[in-house]
Amino acid sequence: MTMRLLIPFLLLSVTGFRPAMPVPGSGDPAQSSRLPMDGKDIVKKMHARYAGKWYRSFTFDQTTQFYRNDSLKGEQTWYEALIFPDKFRIDFGEPDSGNAVIYKGDSAYNFRKGKLRSVRKDENDLTFLLGGMYFFTLDQSLQKLKELGYDLDKFHEDSWKGKPVFVLGAAKSELTTNQLWIDKENLYLVRMLKFGKDRKEEAIFDNHLQLGGGWTETRCDFFMNDKLVQVERYHNCKADVPLDERLFDPVFFGQAH
Repeated sequence: MTMRLLIPFLLLSVTGFRPAMPVPGSGDPAQSSRLPMDGKDIVKKMHARYAGKWYRSFTFDQTTQFYRNDSLKGEQTWYEALIFPDKFRIDFGEPDSGNAVIYKGDSAYNFRKGKLRSVRKDENDLTFLLGGMYFFTLDQSLQKLKELGYDLDKFHEDSWKGKPVFVLGAAKSELTTNQLWIDKENLYLVRMLKFGKDRKEEAIFDNHLQLGGGWTETRCDFFMNDKLVQVERYHNCKADVPLDERLFDPVFFGQAH
């Protein structure tokens, strides 16, 4: 998980469909409450399903393949550990090599051969999107999604790999805005699109595994400007494992693992 989300709704505004019965104010209020009208309603239902149930810690080994011009250029094993909502560590190659990155809060600490080489601002939005959001209040999660550039006033129903999905951040056939594609049944992220200046990032999340009240993808494909750049496959996935908090503290790098 170098980069590591919302619930059934009807596309009333796009299709123009309106149910004959019941109508707002005159029908069954319980039925009306089950018809989300924007992305915020989707997030509310997703949050209701998983907040307080999602696993808090997670470890896994990852086979990482690097691509250039659609050709495999290299492969490496990474060892990863996280504590939601905002602590995430990747050791590149063997853990005793001293090559790692630690994401903590809004910062990323890069180590090479045991030495701190750089610190940069990086909140690692995928850690939030792939589970971290369930450890914040609903209002905080909604605000964070807005800050990440997702317009929750836009959503539609679509399909992905033969399964129904809900799309946050885009109207039907709109493919140039930041958007999250969510499996309709299980409400986990299956696709993400994000845009910057002359830059399109796409992440596809597959082969989901149910773990301790939540889920994890076990394959991720990452594209840059429609070119495949990285494929990740997870192994030895373990949820709610005891982890030493010092693993995620740059001050203790090399002293705990």
